[in-house]
Amino acid sequence: MRIGNEIALLFVGLAIAGAALAQAPAQKMGGMLTNPAGMTLYTFDKDAGGKSACNGPCAGNWPPLMAMADAKASGDWTIITRYDGSKQWAYKGKPLYYFVMDKAAGDKLGDGRGMVWHLAKP
Repeated sequence: MRIGNEIALLFVGLAIAGAALAQAPAQKMGGMLTNPAGMTLYTFDKDAGGKSACNGPCAGNWPPLMAMADAKASGDWTIITRYDGSKQWAYKGKPLYYFVMDKAAGDKLGDGRGMVWHLAKP
């Protein structure tokens, strides 16, 4: 009986994980885009043609909103391929990033940095 309960819990856990993966990569909150935990997302003016210009040390300060290999684009949400072959979410063609100095939900310390980083807006 105990093994049966463990298997049932495993299936419940897998179902919950699958539901989480099916959610949108971000949400609209207060006129900007955030991840589901409320962390602010940004766009970079130097990105063009559906490609990220933020790699190497730049990506250390501005981590990309990564997409799982099996993620599916939908509507305004697209997926770009980064220079290393990994996948990144984009909104209306603009790759999305976090800012390393944002520590809590709602922080917006990256907005306007270098006059090239901006809040991602719906």
